[in-house]
Amino acid sequence: MLKHLPLLILVIFSHLSNAQTYAERLGYPAGAKIVILHVDDMGMSYDSNLGGIRAMEEGVATSTSVMMPCPWVPGFVRYLKEHPKADAGLHLTLTSEWQDYRWGPLTGTASPNLLDDEGCLWHSVEALAQHANPDDVEREFDSQLARARRMGFEPTHADTHMGSAFGTPEFLERYLQFGIKNQLPIMFPGGHNSMIINQLQGLSMPPEKARAIGQMLWDAGLPVLDDLHNLSYNWQYPADHGMTDEQLQKVHAQQYIESFSQLQPGITMVIMHCSATTEVFPHISDSGPLRRADMLAMLSPDLKKYIEENGIILTTWRELMERRGKVRE
Repeated sequence: MLKHLPLLILVIFSHLSNAQTYAERLGYPAGAKIVILHVDDMGMSYDSNLGGIRAMEEGVATSTSVMMPCPWVPGFVRYLKEHPKADAGLHLTLTSEWQDYRWGPLTGTASPNLLDDEGCLWHSVEALAQHANPDDVEREFDSQLARARRMGFEPTHADTHMGSAFGTPEFLERYLQFGIKNQLPIMFPGGHNSMIINQLQGLSMPPEKARAIGQMLWDAGLPVLDDLHNLSYNWQYPADHGMTDEQLQKVHAQQYIESFSQLQPGITMVIMHCSATTEVFPHISDSGPLRRADMLAMLSPDLKKYIEENGIILTTWRELMERRGKVRE
């Protein structure tokens, strides 16, 4: 059986290439490449808020999501109240990965399994999966949505910080049900998954299961992604990279352009982290140069020109949900 696996993969991808994309099911033209340029980690820090806002207001980024347990959430929610058409969701947060700058669950000591020895969320998805249970996860998801609504912020979608909602099959089930019960679109690649499969050299679940979950979400009245682009965190730059902002922007924008040449038809969510880094950010994380590069790339005239000249259609989760509401199937 194993010796026939490459042939089986070819058969699967041949079938997927001929299947109707979720973009087409939402009324986009056949063969169209629809992209959400999505900025993660709003509310995580002052620098993150500034970078995300710049990427959306001055650049080509179209969407973002907010880490509700984090300290700078009030500042970003205030921005959202002044910009009610912004596409902003919940970056459902179950981990706190940095060394000195950390946060805890909104459920607090009512969810002791989510707490590490410092009283914060666990540093890693692996530690979370080892200690937490699905009920903890569901309560925390509900609490993060409740805080958003209490603040007057109605999210357009939900996704998952560090992929923590995918940490166990049971966590994933609660994540999917969270989206369905709240009629909130959620990040899940349920289509052809060409780019994410290539990136990960396979998926942690069989492609047919991912497609079945996609169909389940669609049947529940939610829009579904055809693919996921999560490459930019691999394009690392050291703190002493020695490039000016102009040089960093050009190099990083070119990385995006080269990766976009591999996009397949359908709806692809492109994940990035944009920060307008100040002298404080190195005390949070050593990822500052990469996050600054993401912001600069979104401001790049070269990237904007490539998107326009290649007919890539930019969209938001808000638009996808509006389109889904008009489709009766």
